[in-house]
Amino acid sequence: MNENLFTPFSAPTILNQPATIPIILFPTLLILTPKHPINNRLATIQQDLTRFTLKQMMMTHNAKGQTWSLMLTSLITFIAMTNLLGLMPYSFTPTTQLSMNLAMAIPLWAATVMMGLRFKTKNSLAHLLPQGTPTPLIPMLVAIETISLLIQPVALAVRLTANITAGHLLMHLIGNAMLALSTTNLSMTLLTSTLLVLLTTLEIAVALIQAYVFALLISLYLHNNT
Repeated sequence: MNENLFTPFSAPTILNQPATIPIILFPTLLILTPKHPINNRLATIQQDLTRFTLKQMMMTHNAKGQTWSLMLTSLITFIAMTNLLGLMPYSFTPTTQLSMNLAMAIPLWAATVMMGLRFKTKNSLAHLLPQGTPTPLIPMLVAIETISLLIQPVALAVRLTANITAGHLLMHLIGNAMLALSTTNLSMTLLTSTLLVLLTTLEIAVALIQAYVFALLISLYLHNNT
């Protein structure tokens, strides 16, 4: 069967039924739940990483913002596990779908904006007009700042989609090149395989960093509105 370059990004099916939802729910099975007084090493590492990440994101928040700690922890854990599982062979990465990333970004962004309008109405509206703006420029600057506010969730989703998709495409291209060279040039095959290993290591780092950046930007929007 001939496959194009974007076939790995198409939604998978099992018996002609969409398999997206089971794939999205699968990463939750990899999060260990403590059941014993003494945890094993993997559970301890997961808890330490979660505690460290949460501390970094919550240190600047007030009491109202810290109520989002569970939400942000779940968000960064889900995106990180989904990105990492997408690097496995014959797998599917839901975060390469812009629709899914928008479904995560828009509600969280809207919740932070509504909190700002409810609890810090004057400050939230003041952000739409920089201090000292000349009177003739007020309508134009308000329109620009409003558009900038509205495109925040789109930029958030596009950033995650573009970074994950670009890495997967590059790995796909280098993998195809390595297979094509394996029958003709051994030295180039070794060079390409080394490059693929290095790129895979880089993509593991990118998968974790993008999860942190997504959650951190949501945390920043929350901080500006609480």
